[in-house]
Amino acid sequence: MSHVVVIGCGIVGAAIAYELSRVNGLKITVLDQQPPAQAATGAALGVLMGAISKKVKGRAWQLRQMSLQRYETLIPELVALTGYQIPFNQQGILMLCFAEEDFVSWEQLLKTRQSQGWQLEIWNPPQVQSNCPQLRNERILGAIYSPQDRQVDPSALTKALVAAAEHNGVTFKFGVTVKDVTSVTTDSSEMHRCSQIHADVPLDVDWLVVAAGLGSTPLTAALKQPVDIKPVLGQALHLRLERPLGNPDFQPVITGDDVHIVPVGNGEYWVGATVEFADEAGDVVAESVLLEKVKQEAVAFCPDLAQATILRTWSGKRPRPEGRAAPVIGQLPGYSNVLLATGHYRNGVLLAPATAQAIREMIVH
Repeated sequence: MSHVVVIGCGIVGAAIAYELSRVNGLKITVLDQQPPAQAATGAALGVLMGAISKKVKGRAWQLRQMSLQRYETLIPELVALTGYQIPFNQQGILMLCFAEEDFVSWEQLLKTRQSQGWQLEIWNPPQVQSNCPQLRNERILGAIYSPQDRQVDPSALTKALVAAAEHNGVTFKFGVTVKDVTSVTTDSSEMHRCSQIHADVPLDVDWLVVAAGLGSTPLTAALKQPVDIKPVLGQALHLRLERPLGNPDFQPVITGDDVHIVPVGNGEYWVGATVEFADEAGDVVAESVLLEKVKQEAVAFCPDLAQATILRTWSGKRPRPEGRAAPVIGQLPGYSNVLLATGHYRNGVLLAPATAQAIREMIVH
């Protein structure tokens, strides 16, 4: 029985653990310094921008398409297995357009998506007003509606993935720090093999999966193959209104100028998120003025939000690979049995199912 050790239990690590738990003949252990769904996952809005993204080919589109398809079966599967409630908004995403030139590229994307089997709609201002009367701003020249894109609660989903994986026999150890790794050189080549992880107790490993977000850099450095991942901070707000915005029976995610308004039920909304880069020393500190700017931009196209009560604000650091495309999925150079599933930047929740499937295929081939 092969022993797979996954380091990191955010949405990506949890998705990998669950996907691997469905394979016979694997013993799986997941390690994390913190409880599940902390760090980047705990701060994510869970907006799954797949069909409405401008990615149309190659790995970037394939991962999105694979994830969107898997989400439709994954959520009911997890609910049936665990009994957990996983808030999953299936009313789509509405992206606001503020410039005439936008529409030419959207018309082309609409045709491309149709050929790929996905649906997009271009709405004129009267359609926007009819469907979402809460949107009142003369800059809005129309919108793109993506009925097959989704939004999911990242923390609820991660906890359900952990419970389902545990149900299938996965061992989770939280509050555990990986102190060192032991590697050996294989006889046949110059390739190395990770043989043991030193945490609270030594663990022999057949496969090591690094899904630790920002924690991936020191882990890969310990393996003498550092993958440089930098933090990008995101802040968000949780607001409550006396009544739902617009039509209570139609509550899609609304996005415009990279600001998301995410309905979470009972007249409550998440609004975010900022994009704050680290300084030269590598530090990144939440700036309240930037969060206020995001709120004011949301109010600008949805004025009723000005009356909302702020229930809480939160922030988290997203892992962004330095000098290479996000995410980093594949073999660690020089190692036959170390796999990377990290550096998803702003798309960890969106790409978690496809990442898990990719890792499974690398282990079970």
